[in-house]
Amino acid sequence: MKLQFLGGTGTVTGSKYLITYQDKKILVDCGLYQGVKNVRLRNWQQFPVNPAAITAIILTHAHLDHSGYIPALIKHGFSGPIYCTKATLALCNILLPDSGFLQEEDARYANKYKFSKHHPALPLYTEAEARDSLKLFVTKHYHETFELVTGLQITFNPVGHILGSSALLIKTKNCKILFSGDVGRNNDIIMQAPEPIKERPDYVVVESTYGDRRHEETDPYQLLEVVINQTVKHGGIILIPAFAVGRTQTVLYIIHQLKAKKAIPDIPVYLNSPMAISATEVFCQHYKEHKLSKEECHLIDKGTHFIRTAEESIALNNKKFPAIIISASGMASGGRVLHHLKTLVSHQKNSVVFVGFQAPGTRGDAMTHGATQIKIHGQYYPIKASVYHLDSLSAHGDYYEILHWLNQLTQPPKMTFVTHGEPVAADAMRLHIQDDLGWPVRVPDYLECVSLK
Repeated sequence: MKLQFLGGTGTVTGSKYLITYQDKKILVDCGLYQGVKNVRLRNWQQFPVNPAAITAIILTHAHLDHSGYIPALIKHGFSGPIYCTKATLALCNILLPDSGFLQEEDARYANKYKFSKHHPALPLYTEAEARDSLKLFVTKHYHETFELVTGLQITFNPVGHILGSSALLIKTKNCKILFSGDVGRNNDIIMQAPEPIKERPDYVVVESTYGDRRHEETDPYQLLEVVINQTVKHGGIILIPAFAVGRTQTVLYIIHQLKAKKAIPDIPVYLNSPMAISATEVFCQHYKEHKLSKEECHLIDKGTHFIRTAEESIALNNKKFPAIIISASGMASGGRVLHHLKTLVSHQKNSVVFVGFQAPGTRGDAMTHGATQIKIHGQYYPIKASVYHLDSLSAHGDYYEILHWLNQLTQPPKMTFVTHGEPVAADAMRLHIQDDLGWPVRVPDYLECVSLK
């Protein structure tokens, strides 16, 4: 068996790992590259392997940095099954068409305002192509071991990152390899803790998003309470760029609880993201996968105004009274939140609260690191609003939490490969595994191929 790192190396995005077993090629994750331009350009390069030669795809979870390249791969010849959990498919039903729509929208903007070097600018794939890709999905239950090809078995294990997120255990007669996917938190507000893997994998591929840091112990309730009250006092609007899946639901739940305790005024809360609205519905349908009961789950949207149409979204920019607006994307890399930023970011009375990881090169990363202006749709906007970064709500475990999860394996692997992290974070994770666990470990290179024996 061979393992080749087609993505997720040297960066936190674009996860793609190719397993070659006998004459079969199996792709673990098929993610979009996001962030800085030279990384995003990889989405447009020729795929390193003939897509038509790939037997199947296995998805750890629905986030676009793990699933978002699937329609493009199909466009270039892939036609096999795509295996995932039921919740992952439910979320991909939302995320992939939206990704295609946003790429079409970006291409339209680029052509209209002529700020692209390409004439005409084209989307990587369309909304229709994304919808067509969903026909290839096949769902499996957690802990259900199935034979993907003769002699190779797959098991999905809950890992607490988002709904449906999994660590993958891949077994052959002579080798076991564990892919962590994205590892969740030990004490998340609404998601269950990552489940221990009681196996003896020969090899481990582990993420390192926060491999170089511990999460702040900032109380998210307290910080949001302070920011909301201060902004309301100044007559401003609180804009929360949030990932549609997971983070939006957590933020809505926190705001509901703060209002119930009368810790913040009963100002309007607008959820301006059709994708986040749909994801909230999926969240309620899969209530057995998180900590909230079915009844509690429905409380997170109580008192929330759902903004579905483009007309409603445009009208929302004309609001002058204090309010909370939650909108995607979480890194301000696209979506309706950009239109709110253009309207709100240049006024001191407003606040912008980022509530998750900000990939290098994104607007969110620039803003949380003190940028004085941001570029949106070819135009620069000065940043005068207060900007906050609530890191404690991250859905990724920090290095300590990942070490805790790894340490529950029944024996050390022959080798651990650290991926899904920026270079500094990945190398820090490598050192933690080496020094704290005493395991053999290294950071693979882009396109590197290793033999698993």
